[in-house]
Amino acid sequence: RRTSAPMLDLRLFSRGTVRGAALAQTGTSIAMASVMFGLILHFQYAYGWSPVRAGLANLPIIATMLLATPLSEWLAQRFGHRIACLVGAGFLAGSLAGLAWGVEHGYAVIALCMVLMTIGLRTVMTICAVALVDAMPANRTSLGTALNDTAQEVGSSIGTAVVGTLIAVLVTTQLPAGTWSGDLIASFFHGERITYALLAVVVGLIATGGALSLTDSRSVEEHPVEEAA
Repeated sequence: RRTSAPMLDLRLFSRGTVRGAALAQTGTSIAMASVMFGLILHFQYAYGWSPVRAGLANLPIIATMLLATPLSEWLAQRFGHRIACLVGAGFLAGSLAGLAWGVEHGYAVIALCMVLMTIGLRTVMTICAVALVDAMPANRTSLGTALNDTAQEVGSSIGTAVVGTLIAVLVTTQLPAGTWSGDLIASFFHGERITYALLAVVVGLIATGGALSLTDSRSVEEHPVEEAA
């Protein structure tokens, strides 16, 4: 605030949409990184799948990410940014809660939760990216884009760290080589249930809090505001 030309003008965070969109983006990235990292471990170690098969098992996330854009845009145009983002936050929290139950019930249940989570991810990410840039002055759109990317990177880092830490605390500090014993797999499932249940609450609160700060704009394209004279 004391610099005439700061890299990041903190006064921008006085705009509720900027705060809310950045916060919600952070929440979505926490969810995405946590689930992708956690499920890779789940598929390889608990199921004993090869790295290639474990990677392919995440295809529902990629496919849904590509296909969910029209839905997210329809929600925004029909209900506005705030309501659409709240819907996305609900999908996120619900799918994470579903994973907390579904990790012991086979791949089909996990895949369904991945699809539902990705619908929420795509909805929140699309709307918040537009809302964040829209809330920026016309001469600072690049800063809005950078802030959007930064929020996602921060969320991804936090998500990976959270899952790694919780697994170390709840399961084991060192993953054993070879086939896991039944007791270790049961312990891993227990740790996953707790982790995803906590994430459902935390991510739900973060994404909902961010969504409530958005406006009722129905824009699905970036239209930065003009700088006040």
